[in-house]
Amino acid sequence: MITLGVLQHTDSEYLGLMEDHFEGRNIRFHYIRPFTPGATIPATAEGFAGLIVLGAGPRGAVSGDLLASLGPELRLIRDAIARQLPIVGLGLGAAMLAIATGGGAEDTRLRLEVVRARRSDPAALGGMMPVEFPIVIYGRDRAILPPGAEILATTTGNEPAVFRINNNCLGFIGHPGIKRAMIEDLVMEFDEAPEDITPGLVRLGEEQRAIADALTPIMVGLIKVTGWMG
Repeated sequence: MITLGVLQHTDSEYLGLMEDHFEGRNIRFHYIRPFTPGATIPATAEGFAGLIVLGAGPRGAVSGDLLASLGPELRLIRDAIARQLPIVGLGLGAAMLAIATGGGAEDTRLRLEVVRARRSDPAALGGMMPVEFPIVIYGRDRAILPPGAEILATTTGNEPAVFRINNNCLGFIGHPGIKRAMIEDLVMEFDEAPEDITPGLVRLGEEQRAIADALTPIMVGLIKVTGWMG
């Protein structure tokens, strides 16, 4: 049985619907919570089969209230890359993956958006990525992809929604296993929240079933690409 390291940045945002998919495959995950008193970030990725880097609510990598643990986390991500371990970045985690691999991040406003993503390549995620699926963005800052990154899906505005780096590292512009309750908890956890958040929450509620349905093939493909089932 393998163990994944999960970099968590807030009480409210966790793996969400992804947890059941990992547990059903006997893939363990260990949350690393640098925001809790006395917590530390591992110096290396030794002992993990890969990393998942979650979003950070209103905190950013280049704007707003910067993520306090950004430097040590980037060092851990780069160590995992040096070990050729798979990494999955969600939301701000995708921007951190881009930064760690030679790309960057650009300042964007804090937002809640429910957008449609469309597959760019029929072979994306081993052929398992849905042709079209909803994806929820909650956070700030957008990934600037490094040279050689492959775009697997785009939004209706033709922005990267899912990308791949070094064959086994994936970035998602939003959290593919989000729950509406997670967003509601983020709003209560922090003083800062997106303006006029109600329409986004309503839309998220309307799309919750479609999000769960799309996650099933996405997780099959993600686990295939990362090799987490051996």
